[in-house]
Amino acid sequence: MNKEQQELLDKAYENYSKEYEKNNSIGMCLLVARTDGKSTYRKPNKEMFISLCTHDKTFSEKWGLKIEERELSWEERLDLLKKLEMFQERVIDNAKSEMIHSLADSHSIPTKLITITYNDKTIDSYE
Repeated sequence: MNKEQQELLDKAYENYSKEYEKNNSIGMCLLVARTDGKSTYRKPNKEMFISLCTHDKTFSEKWGLKIEERELSWEERLDLLKKLEMFQERVIDNAKSEMIHSLADSHSIPTKLITITYNDKTIDSYE
């Protein structure tokens, strides 16, 4: 995750935290089972907040933070590989699929796209 994406996540969590402190309602908290058998509510930490936004569409929509991760297709990795000046397109076009993956891996071509959207600002990064 790049610095710009991290700043967007920080801002979203900061806004969430302010709302939580202003209106400490059950809808914004997590139910936690304690060792004494009782239950209590607590605010999710930043990592849990990000995980909830990634995996829970309703929670994500409520807080305006959308996080999507997906694997890049073979064609997308090939396009990124072609952008490297050292490779001639005709050489790449004639290569077999396994060779492309091996070549892409050896040149640290990403395998995953992460898209973060918050307050109508979208940032893409590759891993």
